[in-house]
Amino acid sequence: MTGLLRSRTLSVSIDCPPARVYAFVRNPENIPRWAGGLGKSVRRSGDAWILETADGPLGFAFVADNDLGVLDHRVTIAPGVDVLNPMRVVANGTGSEVSFTLFQLPGMTAEKFAEDARLVERDLGALKTLLESEPRR
Repeated sequence: MTGLLRSRTLSVSIDCPPARVYAFVRNPENIPRWAGGLGKSVRRSGDAWILETADGPLGFAFVADNDLGVLDHRVTIAPGVDVLNPMRVVANGTGSEVSFTLFQLPGMTAEKFAEDARLVERDLGALKTLLESEPRR
């Protein structure tokens, strides 16, 4: 691949401590609760996580657990084809800022890229609503 891919970084402010946001997002079993654009259900298969989507199963894996708020994850969209999705949670006052960088992959139309951005915005909004509605522990 040569050149740069078109990208968009989408973010949402969440009135919830970063450690709580990180722990919630990092648990793949929570994905269907907030990221309907990614998968409707999730299951473990050995050491891997499988997301069940309308287009069939997708492999899913976060980077190693860390103290930096890095939630980058790889989605296997076809055998041998992984897409890296950079994601972060950082402190924003007493709450959090969650960001997700979306890339327009080779062969992806502008319309599909815009639709993916809308889905990410919807999912980030759902994450905000869910975490802000749960009682603080």
